Amino acid sequence: MSDSVYVLLLDLACGAFLLAGVLVLWRRDLAAIVWLFALQGLALAFLVVVLGLYQRQVELVLVGVGVGGLRAGLLPYFMRRVLAAGGGGRETRPLVNVATSLLVASVLAMLAYAVSQPLIRLAPSPATQAVPIALTVLLVGFFVLVTRRRALSQVVGFLLIDNAVTATAFLTTSGVPLVVELGVSLDVLLAVLVLQVLTTRMRAAFGGTDLDELRELHD
Repeated sequence: MSDSVYVLLLDLACGAFLLAGVLVLWRRDLAAIVWLFALQGLALAFLVVVLGLYQRQVELVLVGVGVGGLRAGLLPYFMRRVLAAGGGGRETRPLVNVATSLLVASVLAMLAYAVSQPLIRLAPSPATQAVPIALTVLLVGFFVLVTRRRALSQVVGFLLIDNAVTATAFLTTSGVPLVVELGVSLDVLLAVLVLQVLTTRMRAAFGGTDLDELRELHD
């Protein structure tokens, strides 16, 4: 793979990765949010495969395929099952409205760019120059985690953070060992499976998973 093609494909993967994360702030329909998470997982897998092809590491390409299968296929599948069990849903009362959320995302992007400059200067390369994108998604994921009220939305925020950490690891190193990536991915899968069980029981007991409604019921 030539350097120019590598940079083009890397930019395409990073752009899709960032766009999917930011669009989570724009959409309130939970099914659309899960679809955007799957799209980001696909972009992350493509990013890893591009790095593997450029570095001529077959193991890294296989890791990318595994990342895509888990984060663009299996995890969204379980989240859709959670939605189907509850008849779908929307994020009706986020703490921050859509316009303000998008404005905050732009501020977080500038913050991520400023924070990552020392790392880029330390090891300048096309991969490290994409680190601000991964850090932006990490901050966006944390913002989703603290401002959304539905349990599934908060889980998506957590998974955005996990995707961003994974992307940062691949962009700043020669690649995460396969056993490490599998271990982390299995932990994330376990967390989503626990979410499915808890969500089903919460709906059976209380009729929903809106955190504000559950807090009012407790009071």
